[in-house]
Parts: sequence; C-alpha cells; structure tokens
Amino acid sequence: MAKKLAECLLRRKELQDKVDQLHKINIKDVFEMKVKRVNVTDNVDEVIANVPKLTASQVTAEYNFYAKALRNIDALIQQYNWTTEIPKAEEWFNDYTEPAAKK
Repeated sequence: MAKKLAECLLRRKELQDKVDQLHKINIKDVFEMKVKRVNVTDNVDEVIANVPKLTASQVTAEYNFYAKALRNIDALIQQYNWTTEIPKAEEWFNDYTEPAAKK
C-alpha cells in the first residue's frame, strides 16, 4: 500500500528514535548477572543480585528489526529524492540579475 512522503518521513524519524533507544540498551554489561555477597555477621550473609530482565538476543533481534526498517525506508525516501520532479520549481533556479536602469 502506498504512503505519502510526509508519512514516510515521520516513520523514518520514529524508527531513528527507536534505533537510538535500543542502541543505548544493547550493551553487554546490561545482560550480565551480578551478585555481591557481604558478611553481616558470622552466620548471616547479605546477598545482592542484579538480574537482567531481558536477554541480549531479545534486544539484538528488536534492534536489528528496527535498524533494517530504518535503512529500507531511508532508501525509499532517498530514491524519491533523486527521481521526483517538482513542478514550477524552475524559476527558483535562476541567478539574480540587476533590474534594467530606468530612463
């Protein structure tokens, strides 16, 4: 189904924002389980664990999906940038010329 160029440009912006957002999350350290154990007394230990709620593959798959969509819509927009002709634009490509002197 065809879309208006304005819709494609908006979608491109949305995709870029999503790719940027996922890029910040797609860091190896985010997905590692980190456990810290501290002796409180001789018989009691305090355990602090940071457990990732997502897997690296989940974020990578979503990142790849949106990055591919961004590349494809960007390619379509660029194609139309180079092939679409704008009617009545010719007059705006003329250089300035001084008006003829009045007699």
